[in-house]
Amino acid sequence: MWKEENNTLKRTIEFKDFTEAFGFMTKVAIVAEKMGHHPNWSNVYNKVSFELTTHDEGNKITEKDKKLADEIDNLV
Repeated sequence: MWKEENNTLKRTIEFKDFTEAFGFMTKVAIVAEKMGHHPNWSNVYNKVSFELTTHDEGNKITEKDKKLADEIDNLV
């Protein structure tokens, strides 16, 4: 579930282990590159955390962020 906080969309997703989390990140990277919209994200062991905002629009949530969030949801 995505949460709006401080002009960002935030979500943390937990996986079985590091390999599964890293594989998921690879899939997200491919989608993000095709969209030309890249997330702020981090990975610690089996958790991947996202903060989506559009920097060139003044660091606010835009349709780009919502579309990327939807694509990420589709990959989970």
